[in-house]
Amino acid sequence: MEMFINGHFTAGASQERITVINPATEEVLGDVPRGTAQDAQDAVEAAKAAFPNWKHTPAPERAIALHRIASEIRTHHEELVRLLTEEEGKPLPENEEELWWVEETFDYYAELARHDRGRVIPSGDAGQFNFVLKEPYGVVACIVPWNYPLLLMAWKVAPALAAGNTVVIKPSELTPLSTLRLVEVACRHLPPGVVNVVTGYGPEAGEPLVTHPDVPLVAFTGSLAVGQHIAALAAPMMKRLHLELGGKDPMVIAPDIETEVGVRALAYAALINAGQVCTSTERVYVHESILGRFSEELADFVASLRLGNGLDEGTDIGPMIRDRFRQKVESHVQEAVAAGARVLVGGQRPAEFRRGFFYQPTVIVNVDHSMRIMREETFGPVIPLMPYRDFDEAIHLANDTPYGLGASLMTHDPKLVKRFFEEVKAGTIWINDPLTDNFAGPFGGMKMSGIGRELGQEGFDAFRETKHVHWDIEGGVKDYWYPY
Repeated sequence: MEMFINGHFTAGASQERITVINPATEEVLGDVPRGTAQDAQDAVEAAKAAFPNWKHTPAPERAIALHRIASEIRTHHEELVRLLTEEEGKPLPENEEELWWVEETFDYYAELARHDRGRVIPSGDAGQFNFVLKEPYGVVACIVPWNYPLLLMAWKVAPALAAGNTVVIKPSELTPLSTLRLVEVACRHLPPGVVNVVTGYGPEAGEPLVTHPDVPLVAFTGSLAVGQHIAALAAPMMKRLHLELGGKDPMVIAPDIETEVGVRALAYAALINAGQVCTSTERVYVHESILGRFSEELADFVASLRLGNGLDEGTDIGPMIRDRFRQKVESHVQEAVAAGARVLVGGQRPAEFRRGFFYQPTVIVNVDHSMRIMREETFGPVIPLMPYRDFDEAIHLANDTPYGLGASLMTHDPKLVKRFFEEVKAGTIWINDPLTDNFAGPFGGMKMSGIGRELGQEGFDAFRETKHVHWDIEGGVKDYWYPY
């Protein structure tokens, strides 16, 4: 497939291509252009030229355009679900959910597009009129990761378009095909230049977008290291940044929770998408009175989960995206074991798969905060369990991290719930239902986990800048003007 710039597909400036493979089979799915700075320049120019007309398109018309995007995605739902599964590896049910979220996100922001333009505020004098306008920035660079390539694209593109911006999307080089296909089937009705897609590697195609003088806003989801690099590049130009970065999310299991409920909630929170989720539960604190029984039942449940190709019926957990990510998970587990941790289940590459980047879902105990597996983002199917004595210690352990994306608590005790959501420093707090999002609920991190919010009104306002208008209708001479 080719890049999409100014309303048509193009091979771009380079003759080089990037091969895209299926992480479950290592088979080639296709290839895309290896984008260059010139391609980024062309896309920005197209988006900049399209911006004035799109900005002034009446909000109800923009809403209709976004609803049509959602409708076209639904028409091609099954095709896109299958392509997502081939390209990224998640089992079909997980990609069914991702596509549903994509469709509903465009519908949600279609309605917010016609909801408000700003607000009227009280004036200082009777002959004056004061109001606040919310205006689009212009060209938005949307840099999207591989783990939820369409969902995290939609969380940026839908509110950006609804607000009147134009966009240049830079998908991950690992998963560009689903983005290109979605744009092909769902965005061709938009005016040329409103949506553009540049494929390629970050340093070659992404950085030119970040540093381009005509890109005032960069929206990025990815690692902390890359987010810090983007921030450093953008700082001299005072660009607006929307950064959703890494996490090391904790879950606290209180002693009153039913074991089956706690086990199944934790397994879902830690192992969905093979643990390759920024909000995956990566640190688990279980009350010492129930740790033994809980860890045994968790290990038994995890051992029953079916590893396999995401296209196969009955698969619970698919492959990791590439071998280098699997190697990182292996190193975290091996270092923990060398330091005294014990693997209850998993901890290896499955022998039954000769190809693909599979790693057994793993439960590990006897861990502590001296180990990388409890400090650094693992981003794989590993569940490390650690005991706590009382709730003060549980809150301390949950906060003992530079990250603050999400945190989960399993309990029916309202006093513990109140303490947890008030004292734990994280952008989203889940009680008894981990990793569930809400279109109207803002999503984003505290501390090193990022800047800004996606979803909700906050996610809409992230793509609008504020202007205050002070209008003296009578326009007469003021007694506080010169001379004094």
